[in-house]
Amino acid sequence: MIHLNAGMDLFENNTPAIQEILPEVWLLKNYTAQIESAILQNLANVINQAPLRHMMTPMGFAMSASMTNCGDLGWVSDRKGYRYDALDPNTNQPWPLMPDAFVGLAKQAASAAGFDGFVPDACLINRYKVGASMGLHQDKNEVDFNQPIVSVSLGLSAVFLFGGAKRTDKPLKMPLQHGDVLVWGGKTRLNFHGILPIKASVPHNLNAQQNDYLNQHRVNLTFRKAG
Repeated sequence: MIHLNAGMDLFENNTPAIQEILPEVWLLKNYTAQIESAILQNLANVINQAPLRHMMTPMGFAMSASMTNCGDLGWVSDRKGYRYDALDPNTNQPWPLMPDAFVGLAKQAASAAGFDGFVPDACLINRYKVGASMGLHQDKNEVDFNQPIVSVSLGLSAVFLFGGAKRTDKPLKMPLQHGDVLVWGGKTRLNFHGILPIKASVPHNLNAQQNDYLNQHRVNLTFRKAG
């Protein structure tokens, strides 16, 4: 287990494949490699059924990352607030089913990090263009905070900010590359976290055939047990 002081950058190139960055915060390097083709194909299918859109904050501002969902529940934001809904507000239809490859990836990653029995019912898909970011926030719209968060990074590299229990706590800066999976839960489940503005780069570990989409965007899959 590796413990780093808050605010310290993590740039360890020769780390093990599965590493506990902080207590109950696990980084699984290039974890999607063996099922990358299935993940990318299923991702395209989900987006085709429920297109990405820029959701509005309760204050009426458009989020810089575009979003969609799959699973029994989808995370939505509008003037009414942040919440989960079984229906896509754009169509009033259920969100696309969560692909088996998505479910299997989330369950296996959670188990590898010591969170056995995790079965996600919601997958939030965020797409970041160069310059897009996500401010520090907590995932707190779920019913059971004993369930972990599983976050999958695809495409452009990102710097993930993992803070503390208070927004003012100085965050750890954690580089994430294509195929990396971050899992956290337990005492860190409600820690603040976010994404620094995405920079143009060449995606690492992109094993699939040339993918112009992922060469220009970061796509994040966040799996949760929401209901």
